[in-house]
Amino acid sequence: MTTSLSLSTLSQLPPRVAVPSYERADLSPGILHIGMGNFHRAHQAAYLDRLFNLGIDHDWAIVGAGIMPFDAARRAALAPQDWLNTVVELSPETYAARVTGAMIDFCPIDAQAIIERIADPAIRIVSLTITEGGYFIDAVTGQFDAAHADIRHDAAMPDAPITVFGILLAGLRLRKGKGHPPPTILSCDNIPENGHVARQALAGLAALISDELHDWIMDQLAFPNSMVDRITPATSEAKRAMVADIFGVEDAAPVVCEPFTQWVMEDNFPLGRPALEKVGVQFVNDIAAFETMKLRILNASHAALSYPAALMGFDCVHDAVADRDIADWIGQLMRDEVIPLLAPIPGVNYRDYLATCLDRFANPEVRDTIARLCQDGSNRQPKFILPTISEALAAGRPLDGLALEVALWCRYCAESATLDDPRADTLRDAARAARQRPAAFLAMTEVFGTLGEQERFARAFARQIEAVWSGDVRSVLRSFLNRKAG
Repeated sequence: MTTSLSLSTLSQLPPRVAVPSYERADLSPGILHIGMGNFHRAHQAAYLDRLFNLGIDHDWAIVGAGIMPFDAARRAALAPQDWLNTVVELSPETYAARVTGAMIDFCPIDAQAIIERIADPAIRIVSLTITEGGYFIDAVTGQFDAAHADIRHDAAMPDAPITVFGILLAGLRLRKGKGHPPPTILSCDNIPENGHVARQALAGLAALISDELHDWIMDQLAFPNSMVDRITPATSEAKRAMVADIFGVEDAAPVVCEPFTQWVMEDNFPLGRPALEKVGVQFVNDIAAFETMKLRILNASHAALSYPAALMGFDCVHDAVADRDIADWIGQLMRDEVIPLLAPIPGVNYRDYLATCLDRFANPEVRDTIARLCQDGSNRQPKFILPTISEALAAGRPLDGLALEVALWCRYCAESATLDDPRADTLRDAARAARQRPAAFLAMTEVFGTLGEQERFARAFARQIEAVWSGDVRSVLRSFLNRKAG
């Protein structure tokens, strides 16, 4: 027997399902979060739920928001459940389920509704998980892309915005007009210096409207950087059925995730913040080294395994990382070409961190998919892989493995029947042309910037793309490993 999830049925759930120990009626909003995907609900919302269970900071509840079609679907699924959802941690030893109640409202999928909520003085933090592509970063300059059509629209029509940053700016303008101090803007996306990038996007759009608005944002708003980590696969019908079968909870929008979770933030919140340090969040003065560690090791390892795994026919991450050739390839790449370029962090051993990452990838219960890791490569490669290539070039360090990773991505783009990327057509055409003319792939300056003009990398990529196209992927990986061993 299953029980449909809602506030009125919490007491009817099986004892093995943890439920909030606080009264939802005691919560009041303090955070507006834009982007109510699985990661946010398994990460930020789960941390806040734990904090509320301690009986403190009940004035920091979440109001959800979003502007994408999937946000509308998520809102429709959560509304009958009173915004509750089940978070299931999956480990080889056991499954653990808890119902989280940190979100108490969800704005209509309407720009004006979100603008008005931003202007509410009760909202002291606006947080974001809008994916890498939502920040309008120009791959060539690394700066805000003021020429993007959506940005031009919001600059010309600031009272009818269509982007997250246009909506955020309109809400801040309304709030400022009412005499309320601005909230902290907290990015929770996997982007280097995500707080700086969020400031760049918001201030860049503001500059297109007025110098005064730009200067106010630069002078008065706080944008702390943050590093977030938890593997959170997409929710499938099978996972919904699992939650119902094992835990007896009928939940339209459950989240499954690994047990591991991490959140490191710079402590810069002028209007205050919840005491998240009491539930495991680490607050630091400068997050850059932690952030770079995660992007260059964990996220880059995901990229390094995803493309050869897809080309070799793997569907699940745990099966791919159990393959000795793939695991050895990731380890060799990280140890030889990535870790040596990372600045040391006191008390952190990068090889131990890599081993932890690989153990997490190997968790068979999470059933993370290779398809998920292959998504959005044109936005992810410039964050996870290409900066290391640039640093290797500057330092005269080896980069054959990094070039091989890019070559494997290129072949994947050429062969994938379901290439899930905002630049899919461009990538596919360039990748197919690269079989005869490797420079065609690197010529995509919107992805590679000027890296294709770097002769040492261009030569390395040409060698690797020839190897990738001339043989099966396993043989290419073994050849790379044997050459390194020799």
